[in-house]
Amino acid sequence: MPFGVDEAGKGPALGSMFAAAVFLEDRTALPDGIADSKRLTPARREELATRIREDDEIAVGVAEITTTRIDDPETDMNALAVTAHAEAIDEALSGLCDDPVSGLCDACDTDADRFARRVADACSISRSLEIDARHGADDDSKLVGAASIIAKVERDTHVAALADEYGPVGSGYPSDPTTQTFLESYVDEHGDLPSCARASWSTCERVLAEAQQTGLEQF
Repeated sequence: MPFGVDEAGKGPALGSMFAAAVFLEDRTALPDGIADSKRLTPARREELATRIREDDEIAVGVAEITTTRIDDPETDMNALAVTAHAEAIDEALSGLCDDPVSGLCDACDTDADRFARRVADACSISRSLEIDARHGADDDSKLVGAASIIAKVERDTHVAALADEYGPVGSGYPSDPTTQTFLESYVDEHGDLPSCARASWSTCERVLAEAQQTGLEQF
């Protein structure tokens, strides 16, 4: 499989989701230590991501799905995951020769074959693509593992930028107490959710509704 694709940030209540595609002709060019990004420390992920990006034999594509796109009522996260994978593939393969190429995605759908078909259909690049998708591909494939590292570092950088802007925001996941505290404090102070929040997420809807109810009870 000359390219692998994975995403990071599908589940958080804050910030963008990212997908990355990593393409190379010879998989031995990948740095040692590639693994599913969740199994690596942040420092190790950043080191490997830098080495991947600096290698001229490796092409990398990244797609960002913003909170505005996520909150669009005309779409859903399954469709957006498909879009993100396709956009990352298009970027990674742009400018390369038009030979047929195949790749592997970490499936973001309960039906892996359906996900692969949808990603292939969503790609706009004018070349013959053969796309497979498997659950747990970030563990089984070094290329998908490399893509997971790139996507996770992009997501971590994005969250760090949010923290620079807003103060401590945590990981962005609904279960993170720091994220919950940030949302509650921001809404208490401003009367609305921050622009980085996924307003359509139940966590964000609950925080906003509770703050509005508290405000009503004060009158």
